[in-house]
Amino acid sequence: MRMLRTGLVLSALLGLADIGSAFAGGDDGPPAVVVVGGVVLGLVTFVAVGFGWRGGRVAVGTVVGARVLSALSAVPAFFVADVPVELRVVVAVILALTVAAVGLLLAAPRAVGERG
Repeated sequence: MRMLRTGLVLSALLGLADIGSAFAGGDDGPPAVVVVGGVVLGLVTFVAVGFGWRGGRVAVGTVVGARVLSALSAVPAFFVADVPVELRVVVAVILALTVAAVGLLLAAPRAVGERG
């Protein structure tokens, strides 16, 4: 249960970071579609974490899916020429934390009907 909760907390923090990134971009940030997509994925993550905390297995799958999509949307930062090095480091850290969160969620043992 501890692995599941740790993965959910980490995912919730990453979801909040997705939401907060909409306000940190400025004029030189990513395209509006990417920003809106990140906010939507952050909101989906945050809501699904609440249901997953109560034992919802589908919600945990939703969290995993939202985090993977969010991570995939960040990968182009490594291939676009005018992305600052500092931002690439931040993206790398976020990707590493996403891998950790998804790993914890997928590896967490879950008994059927477990709610603790």
